[in-house]
Amino acid sequence: MKVLHIETGRHLYGGALQVCYLMEGLANRGIENLLVCSINSKISKTSAAYATVLQVPMLGDLDFIFPFRLGRIIRKERPDIVHVHSRRGADTWSGICASFYRTPSVLTRRVDNREWSPFARLKYKSYDKIITISEGIRQVLLSEGLDDKQVQCIHSVVNTEDYQLKADKEWFAKEFDIQSDAQVIGVIAQLITRKGHRFLLEIIPRLLELFPKLKIVFCGQGPLEAELKARVASLGLDKTVIFAGFRNDMPQILPCLDLVVHPALMEGLGVSLLQAAAAGIPIVGANAGGIPEIVHNRKNGLLVEPGNTEQMFEAIKILLEDKALTRQYGNAGKELVRQLFSVDKMVDSYIRLYSQILEDKG
Repeated sequence: MKVLHIETGRHLYGGALQVCYLMEGLANRGIENLLVCSINSKISKTSAAYATVLQVPMLGDLDFIFPFRLGRIIRKERPDIVHVHSRRGADTWSGICASFYRTPSVLTRRVDNREWSPFARLKYKSYDKIITISEGIRQVLLSEGLDDKQVQCIHSVVNTEDYQLKADKEWFAKEFDIQSDAQVIGVIAQLITRKGHRFLLEIIPRLLELFPKLKIVFCGQGPLEAELKARVASLGLDKTVIFAGFRNDMPQILPCLDLVVHPALMEGLGVSLLQAAAAGIPIVGANAGGIPEIVHNRKNGLLVEPGNTEQMFEAIKILLEDKALTRQYGNAGKELVRQLFSVDKMVDSYIRLYSQILEDKG
């Protein structure tokens, strides 16, 4: 079997990392991978060991030349399946292009934002299957009028072996210039509005009254960085909130955290939460999108209503005060990820899906 993957992302964020996990797993099972990606993207280098990489210009929804570039590749390579993993125009054009060349196609949708129903039904009509990374996203698509038989959930996953390191508190304290006995909350998300960093900032002064050595580490980058830094300064929290930027050493950072907080208003699933759970870190998460599929309330963390700062304050307070409970939730998170979110489970699910589509096509 030959699968042509399309990924438009330039960085190895959650979605692109999932594509790497899938292609590596497929290659290990004898399936040939082709990857169409943006020129000089990070995934082009990372995936070269288990895919033939084809770099092409990708200019977004209005890139009317992209279907012709993709069409030439499909005509030359003759894949059995075209698998689209991202947006930026790829989701609009690739299904149409694959259909023109009578090649079965699959789209993985990773976001839970709503679209105008008639447009959504038209855009997704050309795909044999739409795969959502959470049941929450699946319900969004069904509410927009897509056929239940066309939409299937296959969860995003995490390589659990990467997140079994022991906490190196000495390294962590030196890396982030904090005291080794500080309690630390991590927020692992792009600095964008829907991730909800502002709600956590509102309650930090109250938390400091109870936990004076508390530190907050924001891991991520994005267009709100200057605004959030200004807000931190206005609240006098410069010595409490650390902007760590994008990090590629999360397996080393996570074991050193007491808690991960994810106050997002919208979230497809949240790969950073999978990583935290795999590392045995309890989570306070908003009850939004696919977050409840990772954060099982009172099992491996606590859920709060999106934007409800009072609930968030109480949840954080409970976990920072109760070390036994955080250990209990951390251990439960590890087991949850092992059972439901393993790479092998995802790869096997996609292989069954591809095989079923090809069988149905005759």
